[in-house]
Amino acid sequence: MMRRMTPPRPSPSHRAPLIGLTLDHEPGGPGQFSRYPFHALRENYLSAVSDAGGMAVCLGYDCDAEALMARLDGLIVTGDAFDVDPALYGESPHPLTSPRPARTAAELALLRAALAQGKPVLGICGGMQLLAVHAGGTLIQHLPEELQHEQPNPRHEPGHAIDIVPGTKLAQIVGTERMSVNSSHHQAVRDPGRAKICAYAPDDTIEAIELDGPGFAIGVQWHPEFSLDPGDRRLYAALVETAR
Repeated sequence: MMRRMTPPRPSPSHRAPLIGLTLDHEPGGPGQFSRYPFHALRENYLSAVSDAGGMAVCLGYDCDAEALMARLDGLIVTGDAFDVDPALYGESPHPLTSPRPARTAAELALLRAALAQGKPVLGICGGMQLLAVHAGGTLIQHLPEELQHEQPNPRHEPGHAIDIVPGTKLAQIVGTERMSVNSSHHQAVRDPGRAKICAYAPDDTIEAIELDGPGFAIGVQWHPEFSLDPGDRRLYAALVETAR
């Protein structure tokens, strides 16, 4: 009698790390993707993770953050067209500030759980701003429009260069002193709190921050999921490798 062979399980060292990504939330309605409330995330957020060797996991808002992060290997706090609630850093809202409290509450809980468990964290755009607020920092609620951090050209093209601060973790990861990045934000970090600044735009706008310590907790103001610069892919690769 022939025995059916069971394929060997892959070695744990080759297991793709599970990287959680936070989602936007839309109320739905006529003419939208769904008439009912739905979560959404741009495709290249997920493909950038898989291209780096990770496995992307989309995260909703209604969850036990600590239990969920215990099952994940890393976290990406994504960005979108919304703002961190200025009440979290002791300010009243600017007329052009658009908070989404439910999203921020969920992301902040996940961020705190990931850091407490020593899991690597990458904050992108609004995710970087949330990392700064978590570290005790503050935000510029609306940048002067003449600075053009909402770049007029498409987001899949560079908007400006950034200078990387030597000696930072980010500098070690990307292996360069300058990158070309896109720019899609009307707010920025004013004070990083306990975090360290690791990149600037030519107009001195803070473009990246990181937390001190042995772990991986980096926030970038641009969108590395578009892979416009070789440093973008190196950043994702470093996140996934740290998560193994």
